[in-house]
Amino acid sequence: MSDGLPPLDNADIARYSRHLILDEVGVEGQRRLKGAAVLCVGTGGLGSPLLLYLAAAGVGRIGIVDFDVVDESNLQRQIIHGTSTVGRPKLESARARILDINPRCQVDLHPVALTADNALDILRPYDVVVDGTDNFPTRYLVNDACVLLGKPNVYGSIFKFEGQASVFNHAGGPQYRDLYPEPPPPGLVPSCAEGGVLGILPGVIGCIQATETVKILLGKGTTLSGRLLLYDALHMRFRELKLRKDPDGRPITGLIDYHQFCGVPRPGTAVAVAGAEGFARLSPAAVAERRAAGWAPLVVDVRKPHEWDIVKIGFADLFIPHEEVVANGLPGVPKGRPILVHCKSGARSAKAAEALVAAGYADVTNLEGGVLGWAREIDPSLPTY
Repeated sequence: MSDGLPPLDNADIARYSRHLILDEVGVEGQRRLKGAAVLCVGTGGLGSPLLLYLAAAGVGRIGIVDFDVVDESNLQRQIIHGTSTVGRPKLESARARILDINPRCQVDLHPVALTADNALDILRPYDVVVDGTDNFPTRYLVNDACVLLGKPNVYGSIFKFEGQASVFNHAGGPQYRDLYPEPPPPGLVPSCAEGGVLGILPGVIGCIQATETVKILLGKGTTLSGRLLLYDALHMRFRELKLRKDPDGRPITGLIDYHQFCGVPRPGTAVAVAGAEGFARLSPAAVAERRAAGWAPLVVDVRKPHEWDIVKIGFADLFIPHEEVVANGLPGVPKGRPILVHCKSGARSAKAAEALVAAGYADVTNLEGGVLGWAREIDPSLPTY
Protein backbone atom coordinates (compact mmCIF):
# COMPACT_ATOMS: atom_id res chain seq x y z
CA MET A 1 0.00 0.00 0.00
CA SER A 2 1.40 3.38 -1.02
CA ASP A 3 -1.11 5.71 0.67
CA GLY A 4 0.89 5.91 3.91
CA LEU A 5 -1.86 4.38 6.04
CA PRO A 6 -1.07 1.37 8.26
CA PRO A 7 -2.46 -1.99 7.09
CA LEU A 8 -5.00 -4.03 9.03
CA ASP A 9 -3.95 -7.46 10.23
CA ASN A 10 -6.24 -10.38 11.01
CA ALA A 11 -6.68 -9.29 14.62
CA ASP A 12 -7.70 -5.80 13.47
CA ILE A 13 -10.23 -7.26 11.06
CA ALA A 14 -11.75 -9.37 13.82
CA ARG A 15 -11.82 -6.50 16.33
CA TYR A 16 -13.27 -3.86 14.00
CA SER A 17 -15.54 -6.07 11.90
CA ARG A 18 -18.65 -4.01 12.69
CA HIS A 19 -16.88 -0.95 11.34
CA LEU A 20 -15.56 -2.70 8.27
CA ILE A 21 -19.04 -3.62 7.04
CA LEU A 22 -20.17 0.01 7.20
CA ASP A 23 -19.93 1.59 3.74
CA GLU A 24 -18.87 4.87 5.35
CA VAL A 25 -15.93 3.24 7.15
CA GLY A 26 -14.75 0.07 5.45
CA VAL A 27 -11.13 -1.04 5.35
CA GLU A 28 -9.81 2.35 4.24
CA GLY A 29 -11.67 4.20 6.98
CA GLN A 30 -10.44 1.83 9.66
CA ARG A 31 -6.90 2.27 8.39
CA ARG A 32 -7.42 6.03 8.70
CA LEU A 33 -8.42 5.59 12.33
CA LYS A 34 -5.46 3.30 12.99
CA GLY A 35 -3.09 5.87 11.52
CA ALA A 36 -4.66 8.83 13.33
CA ALA A 37 -3.45 10.73 16.38
CA VAL A 38 -5.87 12.48 18.76
CA LEU A 39 -5.04 14.60 21.80
CA CYS A 40 -7.53 14.85 24.67
CA VAL A 41 -6.98 17.72 27.10
CA GLY A 42 -8.33 16.42 30.41
CA THR A 43 -9.38 13.00 31.72
CA GLY A 44 -12.41 14.15 33.69
CA GLY A 45 -16.11 13.88 32.95
CA LEU A 46 -15.82 14.62 29.23
CA GLY A 47 -12.49 12.92 28.68
CA SER A 48 -13.63 9.66 30.26
CA PRO A 49 -16.24 8.53 27.69
CA LEU A 50 -14.34 10.22 24.90
CA LEU A 51 -11.15 8.27 25.56
CA LEU A 52 -12.98 4.98 26.04
CA TYR A 53 -14.76 5.24 22.71
CA LEU A 54 -11.78 6.53 20.73
CA ALA A 55 -9.75 3.58 22.00
CA ALA A 56 -12.54 1.13 21.20
CA ALA A 57 -12.96 2.65 17.74
CA GLY A 58 -9.32 1.93 16.92
CA VAL A 59 -7.67 5.35 16.95
CA GLY A 60 -4.03 4.36 16.79
CA ARG A 61 -2.44 7.09 18.89
CA ILE A 62 -4.12 8.83 21.79
CA GLY A 63 -2.47 11.60 23.78
CA ILE A 64 -3.75 12.78 27.15
CA VAL A 65 -2.93 15.97 29.06
CA ASP A 66 -3.68 15.98 32.79
CA PHE A 67 -1.84 16.47 36.08
CA ASP A 68 -4.57 15.64 38.60
CA VAL A 69 -5.09 12.54 40.75
CA VAL A 70 -8.25 10.47 41.04
CA ASP A 71 -10.52 11.59 43.86
CA GLU A 72 -13.52 9.70 45.17
CA SER A 73 -15.79 12.58 44.15
CA ASN A 74 -14.73 12.02 40.52
CA LEU A 75 -16.27 8.56 40.32
CA GLN A 76 -19.86 9.81 40.01
CA ARG A 77 -19.11 10.84 36.40
CA GLN A 78 -15.50 10.08 35.42
CA ILE A 79 -16.10 6.50 34.37
CA ILE A 80 -12.61 5.83 33.02
CA HIS A 81 -11.43 5.75 36.65
CA GLY A 82 -12.48 3.42 39.45
CA THR A 83 -12.38 2.89 43.18
CA SER A 84 -9.12 0.97 42.86
CA THR A 85 -7.39 3.99 41.28
CA VAL A 86 -8.38 6.63 43.86
CA GLY A 87 -5.24 8.54 44.78
CA ARG A 88 -3.38 7.56 41.60
CA PRO A 89 -2.59 10.02 38.79
CA LYS A 90 -5.49 10.23 36.37
CA LEU A 91 -3.14 9.69 33.46
CA GLU A 92 -2.04 6.31 34.79
CA SER A 93 -5.61 5.28 35.58
CA ALA A 94 -6.81 6.32 32.12
CA ARG A 95 -3.94 4.60 30.31
CA ALA A 96 -4.59 1.31 32.10
CA ARG A 97 -8.26 1.40 31.17
CA ILE A 98 -7.55 2.37 27.55
CA LEU A 99 -5.07 -0.45 27.10
CA ASP A 100 -7.50 -2.87 28.70
CA ILE A 101 -10.06 -1.90 26.06
CA ASN A 102 -7.58 -1.87 23.21
CA PRO A 103 -3.94 -2.86 23.79
CA ARG A 104 -3.19 -1.86 20.18
CA CYS A 105 -3.45 1.86 21.03
CA GLN A 106 -0.36 3.96 21.59
CA VAL A 107 -1.04 6.13 24.63
CA ASP A 108 1.03 9.28 25.11
CA LEU A 109 0.97 10.81 28.59
CA HIS A 110 1.56 14.51 29.19
CA PRO A 111 1.58 14.93 33.00
CA VAL A 112 1.64 18.73 32.94
CA ALA A 113 -0.64 21.71 33.06
CA LEU A 114 -1.17 23.02 29.54
CA THR A 115 0.37 26.50 29.32
CA ALA A 116 1.27 29.08 26.72
CA ASP A 117 4.85 27.83 26.96
CA ASN A 118 4.18 24.17 26.14
CA ALA A 119 0.84 24.06 24.29
CA LEU A 120 2.15 24.33 20.72
CA ASP A 121 4.74 21.61 21.23
CA ILE A 122 2.22 19.26 22.88
CA LEU A 123 -0.56 19.78 20.31
CA ARG A 124 1.61 19.77 17.18
CA PRO A 125 1.93 15.97 16.59
CA TYR A 126 -1.83 15.32 16.69
CA ASP A 127 -4.44 15.42 13.93
CA VAL A 128 -7.37 16.46 16.13
CA VAL A 129 -7.50 18.10 19.56
CA VAL A 130 -10.46 17.43 21.88
CA ASP A 131 -11.18 19.93 24.64
CA GLY A 132 -12.30 18.13 27.78
CA THR A 133 -11.42 20.96 30.15
CA ASP A 134 -13.57 22.73 32.73
CA ASN A 135 -12.06 26.20 32.94
CA PHE A 136 -11.95 29.23 30.69
CA PRO A 137 -8.18 29.91 30.64
CA THR A 138 -7.48 26.44 29.23
CA ARG A 139 -10.37 26.62 26.75
CA TYR A 140 -9.01 29.83 25.26
CA LEU A 141 -5.49 28.42 25.27
CA VAL A 142 -6.58 25.23 23.46
CA ASN A 143 -8.52 27.28 20.93
CA ASP A 144 -5.71 29.69 20.17
CA ALA A 145 -3.11 26.93 19.89
CA CYS A 146 -5.39 25.01 17.50
CA VAL A 147 -5.87 28.11 15.36
CA LEU A 148 -2.12 28.74 15.18
CA LEU A 149 -1.44 25.09 14.30
CA GLY A 150 -4.43 24.61 12.01
CA LYS A 151 -5.90 21.78 14.12
CA PRO A 152 -9.60 20.96 14.51
CA ASN A 153 -10.81 21.63 18.06
CA VAL A 154 -13.68 19.40 19.21
CA TYR A 155 -15.39 21.31 22.00
CA GLY A 156 -17.69 20.29 24.84
CA SER A 157 -18.80 21.81 28.12
CA ILE A 158 -21.17 20.77 30.90
CA PHE A 159 -22.92 22.35 33.87
CA LYS A 160 -25.69 20.97 36.10
CA PHE A 161 -28.12 19.40 33.57
CA GLU A 162 -26.98 21.22 30.42
CA GLY A 163 -24.23 20.63 27.90
CA GLN A 164 -22.81 22.14 24.72
CA ALA A 165 -20.79 20.70 21.85
CA SER A 166 -19.31 22.05 18.64
CA VAL A 167 -16.34 21.70 16.30
CA PHE A 168 -14.07 24.71 15.96
CA ASN A 169 -11.38 25.65 13.46
CA HIS A 170 -12.38 22.94 10.98
CA ALA A 171 -12.87 23.23 7.22
CA GLY A 172 -12.84 27.03 7.32
CA GLY A 173 -15.43 27.17 10.10
CA PRO A 174 -15.59 29.37 13.20
CA GLN A 175 -13.48 29.09 16.32
CA TYR A 176 -14.21 29.32 20.04
CA ARG A 177 -13.63 33.10 20.09
CA ASP A 178 -16.38 33.52 17.51
CA LEU A 179 -18.74 32.06 20.11
CA TYR A 180 -17.20 33.73 23.16
CA PRO A 181 -14.99 36.68 22.13
CA GLU A 182 -14.39 37.55 25.79
CA PRO A 183 -14.47 35.38 28.92
CA PRO A 184 -17.25 35.94 31.46
CA PRO A 185 -16.46 38.04 34.54
CA PRO A 186 -14.56 36.00 37.13
CA GLY A 187 -16.93 34.09 39.40
CA LEU A 188 -20.02 34.61 37.23
CA VAL A 189 -20.04 31.01 35.97
CA PRO A 190 -19.53 28.57 38.86
CA SER A 191 -17.56 25.41 38.33
CA CYS A 192 -19.10 21.95 38.48
CA ALA A 193 -17.52 21.62 41.92
CA GLU A 194 -19.58 24.61 43.06
CA GLY A 195 -22.76 24.20 41.00
CA GLY A 196 -22.87 20.42 40.58
CA VAL A 197 -23.39 18.26 37.49
CA LEU A 198 -25.58 15.27 36.66
CA GLY A 199 -23.11 12.40 36.44
CA ILE A 200 -24.59 11.05 33.19
CA LEU A 201 -24.45 14.41 31.38
CA PRO A 202 -20.72 14.31 30.47
CA GLY A 203 -21.29 10.82 29.08
CA VAL A 204 -23.67 12.24 26.50
CA ILE A 205 -21.52 15.24 25.57
CA GLY A 206 -18.29 13.22 25.63
CA CYS A 207 -19.81 10.65 23.28
CA ILE A 208 -20.86 13.46 20.93
CA GLN A 209 -17.27 14.73 20.98
CA ALA A 210 -15.99 11.23 20.23
CA THR A 211 -18.44 10.93 17.33
CA GLU A 212 -17.35 14.25 15.85
CA THR A 213 -13.69 13.27 16.21
CA VAL A 214 -14.18 9.98 14.36
CA LYS A 215 -16.16 11.72 11.58
CA ILE A 216 -13.37 14.26 11.13
CA LEU A 217 -10.77 11.50 10.90
CA LEU A 218 -12.89 9.55 8.41
CA GLY A 219 -13.81 12.64 6.40
CA LYS A 220 -17.45 11.54 6.47
CA GLY A 221 -20.77 13.06 7.42
CA THR A 222 -21.61 16.60 8.53
CA THR A 223 -19.78 17.83 11.59
CA LEU A 224 -20.87 20.42 14.15
CA SER A 225 -18.62 23.03 12.55
CA GLY A 226 -20.72 26.18 12.29
CA ARG A 227 -23.28 24.81 14.74
CA LEU A 228 -23.53 24.86 18.51
CA LEU A 229 -25.45 21.86 19.85
CA LEU A 230 -27.28 22.48 23.13
CA TYR A 231 -28.49 19.62 25.31
CA ASP A 232 -30.93 19.89 28.22
CA ALA A 233 -30.84 16.58 30.08
CA LEU A 234 -33.50 17.53 32.62
CA HIS A 235 -36.13 18.01 29.90
CA MET A 236 -34.44 15.75 27.31
CA ARG A 237 -34.20 18.35 24.57
CA PHE A 238 -31.63 18.99 21.89
CA ARG A 239 -31.48 22.20 19.91
CA GLU A 240 -28.82 23.93 17.86
CA LEU A 241 -27.70 27.43 17.04
CA LYS A 242 -25.92 28.58 13.91
CA LEU A 243 -22.42 29.89 14.48
CA ARG A 244 -20.50 32.01 12.00
CA LYS A 245 -17.03 33.48 11.89
CA ASP A 246 -16.82 36.99 13.29
CA PRO A 247 -15.69 39.25 10.43
CA ASP A 248 -14.39 41.74 12.97
CA GLY A 249 -12.61 39.18 15.14
CA ARG A 250 -9.01 39.90 15.99
CA PRO A 251 -6.50 37.54 14.39
CA ILE A 252 -4.61 35.24 16.72
CA THR A 253 -0.90 35.81 16.29
CA GLY A 254 0.47 34.16 19.42
CA LEU A 255 -0.34 32.73 22.82
CA ILE A 256 -0.92 35.01 25.81
CA ASP A 257 -1.30 34.88 29.59
CA TYR A 258 -4.71 33.21 29.74
CA HIS A 259 -5.21 33.47 33.49
CA GLN A 260 -4.69 37.20 33.23
CA PHE A 261 -6.98 37.35 30.17
CA CYS A 262 -9.75 35.56 32.09
CA GLY A 263 -9.11 37.46 35.33
CA VAL A 264 -8.54 34.38 37.45
CA PRO A 265 -5.52 33.56 39.65
CA ARG A 266 -3.16 30.80 38.67
CA PRO A 267 -3.53 27.56 40.66
CA GLY A 268 -1.33 27.69 43.73
CA THR A 269 -1.06 31.48 43.71
CA ALA A 270 -0.81 32.80 47.23
CA VAL A 271 -3.84 34.81 48.35
CA ALA A 272 -3.24 38.04 50.21
CA VAL A 273 -4.82 38.50 53.62
CA ALA A 274 -6.72 41.49 52.28
CA GLY A 275 -7.31 42.41 48.69
CA ALA A 276 -8.66 45.26 46.61
CA GLU A 277 -12.16 43.85 47.11
CA GLY A 278 -12.06 45.16 50.69
CA PHE A 279 -12.60 41.98 52.70
CA ALA A 280 -10.11 39.78 54.53
CA ARG A 281 -9.26 36.22 53.52
CA LEU A 282 -8.30 33.71 56.20
CA SER A 283 -7.29 30.07 55.97
CA PRO A 284 -9.12 27.49 58.10
CA ALA A 285 -6.13 27.31 60.43
CA ALA A 286 -6.11 31.09 60.89
CA VAL A 287 -9.85 31.14 61.58
CA ALA A 288 -9.52 28.35 64.13
CA GLU A 289 -6.66 30.17 65.85
CA ARG A 290 -8.53 33.46 66.02
CA ARG A 291 -11.70 31.80 67.33
CA ALA A 292 -9.67 30.06 70.04
CA ALA A 293 -8.38 33.49 71.05
CA GLY A 294 -11.91 34.82 71.47
CA TRP A 295 -12.84 36.12 68.01
CA ALA A 296 -16.62 35.79 67.64
CA PRO A 297 -17.83 37.02 64.25
CA LEU A 298 -21.30 36.34 62.88
CA VAL A 299 -20.72 33.19 60.79
CA VAL A 300 -22.81 33.02 57.61
CA ASP A 301 -23.01 29.86 55.48
CA VAL A 302 -23.91 31.01 51.95
CA ARG A 303 -24.31 27.59 50.31
CA LYS A 304 -27.54 26.16 48.88
CA PRO A 305 -30.09 24.62 51.28
CA HIS A 306 -29.50 21.09 49.96
CA GLU A 307 -25.78 21.53 50.73
CA TRP A 308 -26.56 22.30 54.36
CA ASP A 309 -28.14 18.86 54.58
CA ILE A 310 -24.84 17.28 53.52
CA VAL A 311 -22.51 18.90 56.05
CA LYS A 312 -22.34 21.97 58.27
CA ILE A 313 -19.58 23.66 60.22
CA GLY A 314 -20.88 23.51 63.76
CA PHE A 315 -20.46 27.17 64.66
CA ALA A 316 -22.40 28.71 61.74
CA ASP A 317 -25.02 31.27 62.84
CA LEU A 318 -26.95 32.05 59.66
CA PHE A 319 -27.74 30.03 56.54
CA ILE A 320 -28.48 32.29 53.57
CA PRO A 321 -27.69 31.39 49.91
CA HIS A 322 -25.07 33.70 48.42
CA GLU A 323 -27.47 35.04 45.77
CA GLU A 324 -29.69 36.41 48.52
CA VAL A 325 -26.71 37.95 50.31
CA VAL A 326 -25.53 39.58 47.09
CA ALA A 327 -29.02 40.92 46.36
CA ASN A 328 -30.16 41.93 49.85
CA GLY A 329 -27.19 41.96 52.20
CA LEU A 330 -27.94 40.82 55.77
CA PRO A 331 -31.10 42.60 56.89
CA GLY A 332 -31.10 43.31 60.60
CA VAL A 333 -27.38 42.68 61.07
CA PRO A 334 -25.51 45.80 62.28
CA LYS A 335 -22.94 46.94 59.72
CA GLY A 336 -20.28 47.27 62.38
CA ARG A 337 -20.45 43.62 63.43
CA PRO A 338 -17.60 41.32 62.29
CA ILE A 339 -18.81 38.77 59.74
CA LEU A 340 -17.24 35.52 58.56
CA VAL A 341 -18.73 34.04 55.38
CA HIS A 342 -18.09 30.60 53.95
CA CYS A 343 -19.35 28.25 51.23
CA LYS A 344 -18.14 24.93 49.87
CA SER A 345 -14.71 26.00 48.65
CA GLY A 346 -14.55 29.79 48.97
CA ALA A 347 -15.68 31.18 45.59
CA ARG A 348 -19.34 31.94 46.28
CA SER A 349 -18.58 33.27 49.74
CA ALA A 350 -16.00 35.63 48.22
CA LYS A 351 -18.71 37.12 46.03
CA ALA A 352 -20.97 37.43 49.05
CA ALA A 353 -18.18 39.10 51.02
CA GLU A 354 -17.54 41.55 48.21
CA ALA A 355 -21.25 42.44 48.11
CA LEU A 356 -21.34 42.95 51.87
CA VAL A 357 -18.38 45.32 51.72
CA ALA A 358 -20.10 47.25 48.91
CA ALA A 359 -23.22 47.44 51.09
CA GLY A 360 -21.26 49.10 53.90
CA TYR A 361 -20.21 46.23 56.14
CA ALA A 362 -16.79 47.20 57.41
CA ASP A 363 -15.39 43.96 58.89
CA VAL A 364 -15.95 41.03 56.55
CA THR A 365 -13.80 37.90 56.26
CA ASN A 366 -13.98 35.04 53.78
CA LEU A 367 -13.07 31.51 54.89
CA GLU A 368 -10.68 30.43 52.14
CA GLY A 369 -11.29 26.83 51.12
CA GLY A 370 -14.75 26.81 52.68
CA VAL A 371 -16.25 23.71 54.23
CA LEU A 372 -13.89 21.48 52.25
CA GLY A 373 -10.87 23.34 53.59
CA TRP A 374 -12.21 23.17 57.14
CA ALA A 375 -12.74 19.42 56.84
CA ARG A 376 -9.31 18.93 55.32
CA GLU A 377 -7.33 21.07 57.77
CA ILE A 378 -9.33 21.24 60.99
CA ASP A 379 -12.03 18.59 61.32
CA PRO A 380 -11.46 15.49 59.17
CA SER A 381 -14.54 13.86 60.70
CA LEU A 382 -16.72 16.04 58.47
CA PRO A 383 -17.92 14.50 55.18
CA THR A 384 -16.76 16.13 51.95
CA TYR A 385 -18.59 16.40 48.66
